[in-house]
Order: sequence, then C-alpha cells, then structure tokens
Amino acid sequence: MSTNKDKRKKRKKKTALVICRDRKQFWTTQTQFWQWIREGIVVKTDDHPLTGMFRREHEELLVILSNTVLNLAHPNHLREALLSRRVGFSRK
Repeated sequence: MSTNKDKRKKRKKKTALVICRDRKQFWTTQTQFWQWIREGIVVKTDDHPLTGMFRREHEELLVILSNTVLNLAHPNHLREALLSRRVGFSRK
C-alpha cells in the first residue's frame, strides 16, 4: 500500500499549459516550462494557469538525436538520421 502512495508523491504535477501553433495544447511541469522560457522556445502569455506559446512554427516537433536537431514533421529526416547512427554503431 505504501508503494502506491510513494508513486503518487513522486509524480510531477503538470501545471503549465503550452499552446502549439496549430492550437493543440498540452500540460507540462513548471520546471520544464521555465526552462523553455529561458531558452527562448516558449513565450509566456498568462499567469493563471501558467500559459505559454511556442515562438516558432513546428517547435514542438523538434527533437534532438545525438546533437542533431530533427523535425518530426519530416519523417524522412528522422529515418535517415537513425539509419546513419545504426551504420555508425555497426562499424565499431
């Protein structure tokens, strides 16, 4: 019984709302939200609830793979990057 309570305590509360350019919304932690503010990825728009918007279009689709920024809107880019990493691993 105590393990369920421990899991609930450790779960981070997602209390910051982020709005994408295509008007989709998702909740994130305040820590992640303020990190994105410092990095200039998100612009704060409201306080209650803590709300922000991505500055650039498709920012929410960007991922980093081995120090390479990939855009998930272009699946070929992701596929080619993953294939090149696999080739690199097989040579070692």
